[in-house]
Amino acid sequence: MRIDIITVLPEMLESPLGNSIVKRACDAGLAEIVVHNLRDYTTNRYRKVDDYPFGGDAGMVIQIEPVDRCISALQSQRHYDEVIFTAPDGEVFNQKMANSLSMLDNIIILCGHYKGIDYRIREHLITREISIGDYVLTGGEMPAAIITDAIVRLLPGAIGDEQSALSDSFQDNLLEPPVYTRPAEYRSWRVPEILLSGHAAKIEAWRHEQAVERTRRLRPDLL
Repeated sequence: MRIDIITVLPEMLESPLGNSIVKRACDAGLAEIVVHNLRDYTTNRYRKVDDYPFGGDAGMVIQIEPVDRCISALQSQRHYDEVIFTAPDGEVFNQKMANSLSMLDNIIILCGHYKGIDYRIREHLITREISIGDYVLTGGEMPAAIITDAIVRLLPGAIGDEQSALSDSFQDNLLEPPVYTRPAEYRSWRVPEILLSGHAAKIEAWRHEQAVERTRRLRPDLL
C-alpha cells in the first residue's frame, strides 16, 4: 500500500509516521508513505499557497492551483483508489472505515489548514472527506497521521500477532474486554480466576461477556 500525504507542514508528520508499527511496516515494504510539501507546487515566488477568501471573511484559504498541481502530478504516476480530505465536517472515521481503506492500494490524503481549502477542491478533486471527531484542530496533519496509523497497522504482517488486531475494540462493534498480565495478584487485587484456568472455551465466553457488558455500559450506541 502507498499513502501520499499533502501538507503545508510536513515536519508535523515526521514523528508519528517515523516510529513504532508504522515505521516497521514501511521498513518491511508493507507500506510506503510519502509526504509532499504543498509549497513545492506553487508558482508564487514566496511559496504562498493561501489567500484571502472571496466575500470577506476572517482567515486564509488554501488555493486550488497548488493542490491541483500536486494531485495531478501524483495521479500521472499511478491510479489512486481514494483522494481523502481531512475535514471536521466529513464522515466520522471509525474501525469499519479503517478496515475498508486498508484493502486499497493507493491513497492520497490532503491535510486541511488555515480557514479551509477552496471549495472547488472538495467539489472536483476529492473523493472522500473524513473527520476524526466533532472538533476543530489547527490543521489536518494529526488526523492524517491517525488515519494512516489505523490503516497501516491492519496490513498483513504489520503486527507480529495478527490475531491481536482482530480482537481490538470496535472490530465487532464491541469494546475490547479487560486484559491482565503478571503478577496474578498485586496488593490483594487478583486477576479473574477464569483467565488462570486454562479452559480456552470458557475464557473466550468470558471475554465476549465482558466485551458486551463494557460496551453496554460505556458505549451503548454501538450495540
